Amino acid sequence: MKTSSEHRRPSASHEPWRAAGLRKGRRYGISHQAIDRATERRLAGDWRGACAAAGVDVELDLDAVRNEYGTEFTERLLDDLHHLVPDLAKLHMPRSWKGLGLLLPEQPALLSRPGGPNGPWLTLKVEPWYARRSRRPALTVEPAETHPGHYLEAGRYEYPALHRYNLSSTTAHWEGVPHVWETSRHLWDIRHVHEARERWGGDARRIPFLNPAGGPRALEELPTEDPGAGDPVARAEWIDGLHQAGQVVEAFAAAGIRFDAGPVPMEAAAHLPFSPARIPGELRRLTAAGLGDRFQIPYDKDFLVVFSMDGGVVRAGFVDLDVDTSEITAMPEVCWTRPPDIDVLRDGMSPDELHPLVRAAVAPGHAPGEPPAPVFVDRAPARIRCRGEWHEVTPTRTGIRIPHSDEEILREASLKVLGGRSSGCFAVRETWATGAGRLPRELRRRRDNLFEHVRHGDTDAVLRYLDEEGDPHIRSAGGQTLLHYLSLLDHRVLLPRLLEAGADVNAEDLDGRAALRFVSGRLRGDNGENTAVGRALLAAGAVAELPFPGRPVGVDGSEFSDSPPF
Repeated sequence: MKTSSEHRRPSASHEPWRAAGLRKGRRYGISHQAIDRATERRLAGDWRGACAAAGVDVELDLDAVRNEYGTEFTERLLDDLHHLVPDLAKLHMPRSWKGLGLLLPEQPALLSRPGGPNGPWLTLKVEPWYARRSRRPALTVEPAETHPGHYLEAGRYEYPALHRYNLSSTTAHWEGVPHVWETSRHLWDIRHVHEARERWGGDARRIPFLNPAGGPRALEELPTEDPGAGDPVARAEWIDGLHQAGQVVEAFAAAGIRFDAGPVPMEAAAHLPFSPARIPGELRRLTAAGLGDRFQIPYDKDFLVVFSMDGGVVRAGFVDLDVDTSEITAMPEVCWTRPPDIDVLRDGMSPDELHPLVRAAVAPGHAPGEPPAPVFVDRAPARIRCRGEWHEVTPTRTGIRIPHSDEEILREASLKVLGGRSSGCFAVRETWATGAGRLPRELRRRRDNLFEHVRHGDTDAVLRYLDEEGDPHIRSAGGQTLLHYLSLLDHRVLLPRLLEAGADVNAEDLDGRAALRFVSGRLRGDNGENTAVGRALLAAGAVAELPFPGRPVGVDGSEFSDSPPF
């Protein structure tokens, strides 16, 4: 099998941290079991059931909607809801580029306006952590004035407010920036998903940078000069390849875009994951939909990237944030970046790991197979050095089994009481049980794989782990138990299983925080009763700790948490 270096050159716009974030977003973003359940409910005409299966909350009261907006609007809304693919929409929502691939809050996807240009939006959004203590997207209808003109308000931002929780660059991910998907129905509407391949630069046979079966094209297969308009897929490869090679002006010029970096070094544009070949077509669609003829991408606290349609000419460049941009529509990320699903396949992921609808678009010649089993199901022993020898330790339902006698284990415990430090097998067993310390690579890989599924809200993965004799007391690298992550999972299913297995609801992580702290609110005295997860933990015996007198809550993170714990 070819290595990534054999089918793509190093690029400033695709650094390792971005590649890791894209892979995790696609690998863990939604489980195949959830996709299957959501598809079953959608095909049965149960759009609410499809949303529930996909992990999307429905915050719609149709009677209230009908009373406020009328019968015609409600019928058009229901038409969109019956054709909504919630699992696909969730997958495509904005995610962190840096390492984690998690859904980003306050990045609403504005799906459609059933009532016309001035009507309210069908919206899919993730609230900030402090508001809901959850990363689950919510489907709702929001008045047009909630997203006035789809713009950034002039003077509103003194700095990028989101900072992606300091996990990534802030480009295009400022707090509250709306992403208009009205012209991108292939991302969420089953009537239009067949358009995805063409929208991503492909033709009937294949998509840029990939073979028909979804495998990455080797470097020698990619064009080194303009192949001409007769082969639009190869031409998209050539144009986007120029940008990925750092030839920004040449790439935009080849796409028919006049680019001027202005006050910003040209290297800044080389670092952004632009897909110049796609941008002119996306701009024309946005303009035809009545969303304006100028579009902006927040870059940092000082500059924006602005695209404009000047007659038949597309212009682009950086402008000062001081310039009045209040009437410039925010350009959706899906309209200017390289499609993540192409990048992850170029990096070696299997098409079988992708959403089936996405796989059909990017790998039309691929014969579908089963996705690979998660790493955490592996129960094979791991070899470690212990007292000058190679020993095998094995993860079991009750922790790490080590090849030592009861007498040796008792002697080691006595040494610990006297202040000694564990080593070898004993250190591994202690790290597994507490999170403190370093695991052998193979065990660390399995543990981290489980918690990646957990961070993305994959309850199915946790249930499979428990069903296959996984340790219910397992700890993350930060010492968190599965209960600490309960607000990201389906607590109604998982909490009884963990309690039955003997999980301690008051177990603390390495920073001394119990699970209840992560579902407690911002206000002094909020002990978790305001969330369903908090109430369930309290009913299970969680101790409601109160903050120390005079200590601010949710400011320095030492009291009830006001930001994501993971």
